[in-house]
Amino acid sequence: MAAATWNRHHVLSLADFTAQELDIVLQTAHSFSGVLKRRAKKVPTLQARLVTNLFFEPSTRTRSSFELAAKRLSADVLNFSPGTSSLSKGETILDTAKTFLAMGTDLMVIRHQEAGVPQMIATAMDRLGGKVGVLNAGDGFHEHPSQGLLDLFTLCCTLDAHNPNTELLKGKKIAIVGDILHSRVARSNLASLVTCGAEVHIAGPPTLAPEAFSDYGATVHWELEPALREADFVMTLRLQHERMAQHLIPSIREYYQRYGITRDRIQLCQPSVKILHPGPTNRGVEISSDLMDDPALSLVSQQVTSGVAVRMALLYLMGSGEN
Repeated sequence: MAAATWNRHHVLSLADFTAQELDIVLQTAHSFSGVLKRRAKKVPTLQARLVTNLFFEPSTRTRSSFELAAKRLSADVLNFSPGTSSLSKGETILDTAKTFLAMGTDLMVIRHQEAGVPQMIATAMDRLGGKVGVLNAGDGFHEHPSQGLLDLFTLCCTLDAHNPNTELLKGKKIAIVGDILHSRVARSNLASLVTCGAEVHIAGPPTLAPEAFSDYGATVHWELEPALREADFVMTLRLQHERMAQHLIPSIREYYQRYGITRDRIQLCQPSVKILHPGPTNRGVEISSDLMDDPALSLVSQQVTSGVAVRMALLYLMGSGEN
């Protein structure tokens, strides 16, 4: 494994990842994907280490994936749920984190509806002198690094199942369609894909795909067709109604008519095009059901499978060795 050249104590954002660091994650995840295909799927690499999942925001896929990844590495796992915690009695988020630090936590996986909370906790853990690694599992509109990495792994494995690496994405056109404004997944994907040399095009209504996203290195379109034309991959994103403070689209029907990914629309793409969606999916809104369920075109199930291997890789890289 590539842990010898890994120097990150925390993983909070992909914005400052180098291509070399992305390759280390891809190579390590590839090794663990082989482990997951064996009959005995557990390895002792994090035996006796304690991983605490601090999820202050509801989650199914990410939390389950991290829990399974930690258990596959033979770590002990604690799961935190705010509804049954002392937060309801007035305890602060930081006090909650300190409680788990006192219990001997080695790695904290943190998800919160406000941007910056994982960074705040990581700073506090460093100040307290603990050797706790903090992994951002999604914070507000900021980032979702592990989702960005599993999407990257899925893309690279599709291009070369035996040697997934960042060089494979150089010059590839990748369209990201939908609610970019509220998507932490989009921000993480933009950071990693641009670092890999991909040509990233985003598309959506002006209210959900502001021109400011060109600062990330993407080309912004308010019409779908230019983004899809000759695309090698299309990633569609969920309309995040729970994060919208205003009515930013006229109607669901009109959104699907203009930006929904359908079998007819992907005729504009490369013949080998593949479709991704980080989930959960609003069928018939962001993507047609028949397209999502087509194994020849959809990579959605592969994304879920990739998630366990990539999160195993992150926990392993952060939790082994001197760190």
